Amino acid sequence: MTDEPSPPPDPHAQRTTVRDGYDAMAAAYRDERGDDGDGTEAPERPLVESFLADLSAGDRLLDAGCGQGTPVLNRLPAGVEGVGVDLSASMLDLARERTDAALVRGDLTRLPVASNVADAATALHSVIHVPVSEHPAVFGEFARVLRPGGRLYLTAATDEDGWAGANPDWLGSGATMTWSFPGLDTTRAQLREAGFRVTDERVLGDTVADDDGGSWTHLFARLRAD
Repeated sequence: MTDEPSPPPDPHAQRTTVRDGYDAMAAAYRDERGDDGDGTEAPERPLVESFLADLSAGDRLLDAGCGQGTPVLNRLPAGVEGVGVDLSASMLDLARERTDAALVRGDLTRLPVASNVADAATALHSVIHVPVSEHPAVFGEFARVLRPGGRLYLTAATDEDGWAGANPDWLGSGATMTWSFPGLDTTRAQLREAGFRVTDERVLGDTVADDDGGSWTHLFARLRAD
């Protein structure tokens, strides 16, 4: 994100901007991060594959903010049931071309998923679009839908400042995109409060964080079993 930070909009306005932005830029995002073996492979692919390798046939995975179905739902192990949730109808249309997982339009703060049904959940580059004030609600929803001991993989800030603002021409698409995420310590604390224990962290460079080169922390956590 190369633009100067700006005051974050109200939660409803931010949610609308994110939804409309991804609806408008679906094709541009597909071309930038298609992850279909055409040279646009997501940098987190090895981490995703390692996370998925611990799933067994009959397990269920929730991909929260699944976007176009990559890099998670398009490589689920055989026998693993996938459920993808996203705000953008256009991104879900792209996902249907890449996965047979169940796909539903919805909000991360009110997941349209039953409680205690998932063995694992991923949220790659999705919680970072949710207003900071609503992050605890999102983590509470992850805890609700996961079974005790369930695993979570999400992306977060790499520093203690976080960021909130907008890019009016993200990926050269002409569409506005907004972000809102706290510093890493805050995210760790909110996960603990929701019942998660962070088990691993990795920092990866990624142009989705900044056109000039940036990075995200990839957090792995487990929901308490009691």
